[in-house]
Amino acid sequence: QVQLVESGGGLVQPGGSLRLSCAASGILFSLWHMSWYRQAPGKQRELVASITSDSRPNYADSLKGRFAISRDNAKNTVYLQMNNLKPEDTAVYYCKAVFGSDYWGQGTQVTVSS
Repeated sequence: QVQLVESGGGLVQPGGSLRLSCAASGILFSLWHMSWYRQAPGKQRELVASITSDSRPNYADSLKGRFAISRDNAKNTVYLQMNNLKPEDTAVYYCKAVFGSDYWGQGTQVTVSS
């Protein structure tokens, strides 16, 4: 059974930082392409960042320089470091795994507010 469990979300002030984690089980993690998406209220889900099985990152243009994706294959975990957070970053953040099939986590809420 494949499971993706996100953690690390919460309430943070503008300008602050958070690191999200997504722990995977039930897959040979090192082979899977991993991504972070987010969905704000009333908006479509959008790609934030992705990372290939050989750790090549890709980012949404609007987020380059503030967000960083990484993976630790030994821990079956992908991370999203988010810096200089803005109120418009408020959303539910989802982890996605792709290798032929695709799987989603349940999401973690990030709220940026003073």
